[in-house]
This record gives sequence, C-alpha cells and structure tokens, in this order.
Amino acid sequence: MENSKLSPNVILADADYIDKVAFDLSVNFERMLGRRIPPADMARWIDCVALDGGIREGDNDVQVILVHERTTSVLENFSPSSLDDDLNGKAFKDHLGEFCISSIAVEDEMVDKEHLFCDSLMHVCSQPEVKRVMVIPNGETYYDGVRHALKDADDEKRITVFAMQPMPCGNFRQEILGYSLMNALGIKGEEVSRCAN
Repeated sequence: MENSKLSPNVILADADYIDKVAFDLSVNFERMLGRRIPPADMARWIDCVALDGGIREGDNDVQVILVHERTTSVLENFSPSSLDDDLNGKAFKDHLGEFCISSIAVEDEMVDKEHLFCDSLMHVCSQPEVKRVMVIPNGETYYDGVRHALKDADDEKRITVFAMQPMPCGNFRQEILGYSLMNALGIKGEEVSRCAN
C-alpha cells in the first residue's frame, strides 16, 4: 500500500469484524422474522457504505481495503466470500463508480490487527490524493486507537467512522454500521416494522 497511489475515496474495513456483525444480525433477524437470512451481498454493502460516506452517483474511483487476521481466508457471512480468490484484486463498476478491492492479512507476528489497521488508516489519511475515507474498525476493541489515528487528519478530508452504536466523537462523522449490513443481508425496514407491531 505504501508504494501505490490511492484512490480519492477509500473504504478501510476490518473484515473479521464486519463478518461477525453480519453473523450476529443474521441470527437475531432469522429469529425475529422467521425466515432464513442469506449471506450479505458484498457489492451491495460496499455501495451502502459509499452512500453513507457521502459518495453520490457518478464516475467515482473507490478503493476498498479489507484488513483481516492471517487465519481468516473466507468471510462466512458474505457473498462472495473468499478473501484471496473472490475479493482481493477484483473490481466492480456500477452507478456510483468503480470499486477496486484488496485484502491485507496480518502477516507479521510482531504486529496485531489493531496496529496494522490504525497504521493503515494513518497512511491513507496522510495521502494528499485521498479526499474521502470511510472507516469500519472493530469499535468494540480498538475504537480509541482509531480516534488517535485520526486526531491529526486533515480537516479537508471527509472521514466517516462506522460503528454499531454512537461512539465518543472525534474530528469525523459517524454512521451506524448495522443499517448498511441489514440492507446487504436483504432485511427490509417494513418487515422489521411489522414484527415490532
């Protein structure tokens, strides 16, 4: 990542965490709705994150970086699911632009995922060509590290952090991660409303 130019729009996600949240949502909503929840559609989820991050229809260039543990090769609750075979080095184009996906595994036993993720975030935010950053960390374990990584970020960059609940804020916007994942899992608001009544 250090040697290549980044896109103006970057989505940096903890792949293990989004897979865990997708699983938790699936289990809860299968019980609530009384139907099977299919795996989350990765392209649809990426589109939802892009929209929540402020990207609008057009010829946008978006880089998606999935950080994961060395032992993780498949996202059990997404389709496509193989980090190496289905996602890394692949791209798709739709009404929002072109999305290029790469996956980065924690390779060095001296570095844990939190440090790799936060170092990657600082690197992304330091690049002048990057204008918009959408960050999906594991907010349950290293949210403070993300806040620290973003403390000196350029005010001109639009940075959005996604978490499952509102978090103590920093110099960035926040969005609720669950909404984009529910959309990607095919869970519709109206069916949830029916169950709540």
